[in-house]
Amino acid sequence: MWLSHNQHMSFDSGPLDRYLHSALGEDHAAAEELQAIFLQSAEDLIDLMQRSRCDANWMMAALRLKSLAATFGVVSLIQHAEQAMAGVPGDPCVIRATRACVANLHTC
Repeated sequence: MWLSHNQHMSFDSGPLDRYLHSALGEDHAAAEELQAIFLQSAEDLIDLMQRSRCDANWMMAALRLKSLAATFGVVSLIQHAEQAMAGVPGDPCVIRATRACVANLHTC
């Protein structure tokens, strides 16, 4: 599914929560720390995409973002990364939408 700049994807925190719960059980402190690391890594990769000066750097950052999202089963972020990979490097609409997706993960 491709999104236009005015469409938004909702996030089901279930996959991330289930992944963390199955990996860490009842260790809530570790789950919170891992979630914070995931979110910071996603934000760092989006920053890297935004700073990319060539197609290869854009593609590599988007691919790394997709891999990070896939590791945790965050389908909406996978889709945003795929949109970035298929689109034009540096597209501000893609960057904004991807940032919004990650911001929504902070609220879960």
